[in-house]
Order: sequence, then C-alpha cells, then structure tokens
Amino acid sequence: MAKASTKKKARAKKPDSKQPRSIWKGSISFGLVNIPVALYSTEAKQKLSFKLLDRRDLNPVRYRRVNEKSGKEVPWDEIVKGYEYEKSEFVVLSDAELERANAEATQTIAIAEFVDAADISPVYFDKPYYLAPLKSGEKGYALLREAMRRSGKAGIARMVLRSREYLTALVVHGNVLVANLLRFAHDLRSADTLDVPGKDLKQLKITDREITMAEQLIENMEGQWDPKQFHEQYYEDVMQLIKSKIKSGKTQTIEEHERPTAPRASKIVDITELLKRSVAEAQQPAHRRKAS
Repeated sequence: MAKASTKKKARAKKPDSKQPRSIWKGSISFGLVNIPVALYSTEAKQKLSFKLLDRRDLNPVRYRRVNEKSGKEVPWDEIVKGYEYEKSEFVVLSDAELERANAEATQTIAIAEFVDAADISPVYFDKPYYLAPLKSGEKGYALLREAMRRSGKAGIARMVLRSREYLTALVVHGNVLVANLLRFAHDLRSADTLDVPGKDLKQLKITDREITMAEQLIENMEGQWDPKQFHEQYYEDVMQLIKSKIKSGKTQTIEEHERPTAPRASKIVDITELLKRSVAEAQQPAHRRKAS
C-alpha cells in the first residue's frame, strides 16, 4: 500500500501545463563540472499583429523572398547561408558545418569567471533565457544555483546561439537559472560623446534645498517592485480602439486624422515650484493621487 501512495504523490507533482519547447540543448560548464541543460524563451508577449494592406482596395501586401537575378520567389528549403568574401563571391555553409566549426562552443555555456551580479551595468543586458536541467543534471543545477545565490555572484560565460557567439551572464531568478545575453563592450557606443550635465551643481544653479525636495519626492514615491502591477497600456488602448471600430461597423474605412501633438515644455521652468507641488501630491493618500 505504501508503494501505491508514493506513486500517486509522484504523479500529483507533475505540472498540468505542457512544458514549452526548448530552443537549444547543451551544458553549463564550470571547472570540470558539466550540467546538461536546455534553453527556453522567457517571452510570452502580447503582440499587435497588423497586416500591410494596399490603401486602394485593402488587399494584403505580401513579403516575398525573391531571387535578385530571376525575380522568382525562393522557397525556404532552397535558401542557404553564404559568406561574401569578395564582391559577388560566396562561401556556402550549412548549419551542420557551422556547428562542426567548434562543436564544443555550440553545445556549451562555458563559465569563464564569477563576478558580483550588482557590478554588471544594465546597459550590457540584452535578452534573457530560462535554463532548465536535462536528465541527470538536476543535482549539479541545484548546486550551482544555490552556490550563486548565497555568494551573490553571476557567472560570465560564452555561448553560441543561432550561429553567433554571445557573452552571457548566468544569474539566479527564484529557483531558475537565467542566461542573460550580454552586449560586448565594443557593441556599445561610448557615453563620453553625449552632452550631459557634469558634477558641478553650482554651475547648474542647483541648490541643496532642491536636492532635499527631490530626495523627499523619491522617498514618498517609494514602493516594492512588483512587475505584475505594470502592463502594456498602449496595447490595451489600441485593442479598445479596434473593438470600438468593429462594434460601430468601421472595419474597412480608412480615415485620415490629424496626429495629436505632444504638449510642449515651457522654455522657462521653475523646478523648485514643480518639486513643491510634486511632493505635496505624493504625500496625499493613494486613492486621492489616483483620482487626480
């Protein structure tokens, strides 16, 4: 009887939802340890999907893959990757050849070092992916995750994804390891060329009183980070517009409207007065702030 109840408990643990399809399989390596893992997209975006239409008759305008010389459409199974080493001279490479060029690099997230996660500037983060252990990788996965969690470290690694090498930061997110693709330093423009205010606040006529009020405003607007309270307002507004057009029967009418103009900022701004008003408003109860 004990065995039967154990099986029932094991079955109950299985999630109801179907596991998403992985986009890459390989392993995390650090030192001599290898952890078999699979990579999953983090995104489940709400997308506004629009078709391009011919204004004259509202027929869809298609995107076609066309041979430049013949003008004929090329099916996907006839398209290959080519590297142009000279003008109109190509080396054709298959996906298998690209993988064989460095099999280890294409199948491994190789951690080179561990750094303080807080030291990685946000400008380097590009795109996150979830990592989940494959069979026999659970113990190593959990071990690495807990060691990173307790030390506050991120693993800096290299990985090849879709024929391109990425610098990657492995970070802990709840119980999941996340592979955050990073931009290389040479991919970022230098901020030194931007005309931004310097550290001389007196030159900008910023007073200690204004700084104190700004700090007070920040303190009054402080909250606990909860991403679930934010949503795509623009998406909802556009969907509301689409629904209202469908309801009113305006499903094919092309209307010309003037673009709404954004309010222009006044050239002379009294920051002190704006800070006073902002602090006063922020100190109001939440229900009154929403109403205003």
